[in-house]
Amino acid sequence: MISPPPLKKGDKIALVAPARKIAFEEVAYAVEFINNKGFEAVFHDSLFAQYHQFAGNDRHRTAALQQYLDDQSIRAILFVRGGYGSVRVVDELDFKAFVKNPKWLAGYSDMTVFLNHVNTLYHIETIHGPMPFGFQDNTPGAVQSLFAALLGKAEPVKWPWHPLSRPGMATGELMGGNLSVLYSLLGSNSFPETEGKILFLEDLDEYLYHIDRMMMALKRAGKLSQLSGMVVGGLTEMRDNLVPFGKTAEEIVSEMVELYDYPVAFGCPAGHLADNQALIMGREVRLNVGTGGNVLDQ
Repeated sequence: MISPPPLKKGDKIALVAPARKIAFEEVAYAVEFINNKGFEAVFHDSLFAQYHQFAGNDRHRTAALQQYLDDQSIRAILFVRGGYGSVRVVDELDFKAFVKNPKWLAGYSDMTVFLNHVNTLYHIETIHGPMPFGFQDNTPGAVQSLFAALLGKAEPVKWPWHPLSRPGMATGELMGGNLSVLYSLLGSNSFPETEGKILFLEDLDEYLYHIDRMMMALKRAGKLSQLSGMVVGGLTEMRDNLVPFGKTAEEIVSEMVELYDYPVAFGCPAGHLADNQALIMGREVRLNVGTGGNVLDQ
């Protein structure tokens, strides 16, 4: 994998909304934060376009992102928020200039589309981490981890043992992201190869039976059997039906991989959580899962 150049003070960071609409008031804190860190936050008034639930229509969102992919003066692109819409524009983008001059792309949730598309097709690392829409709600450590990654100083992620975890050590490229979005990419050229990889999963606001359905789809497609390891982040605000499903989201995931012998670490502080630690997607990482705690070195 190619690692984009680390940022330096004074570099330009572009803010882009390829999915749900955003208002200036929702990113004002982040703009000030970025500038106070010594960088230059760059965005147009067109960032705040609205077309139903989207930040402008598909053509508008494609053009906005394309401009910053092509602009060599932009050294990182922060996707401002998730929602839905990235999959509608990803195939309209031209990555030729981006591949010649890689820059960091950072986000999570619906941005799982771009993180995996770039990892898989262009072999360039990306960052799964906090987005400007939520900077004021993230822990200081989470936001710090994002900027550490942008500066080429990605930090190890450490968290306590979870009773459903399976101990062991693994190395491999980190891939994955939001389970619902990954599920939607199955069968497309954006879905990553999983053999020998460490799969990271997180999700928000899903029915438990749908978690089961999506995990079954990954299993039946052969995406779980040859992993090197698995890291499970936040499975946040899960929902159940009137007739209970009978398992937690973590138990569903655990059941799907019980036939395999690779290490599995639940409870990683990444995803739809205040403490959303930055993860370098596409990077060769080392995972150590043990009863004394877990470490993901990246």
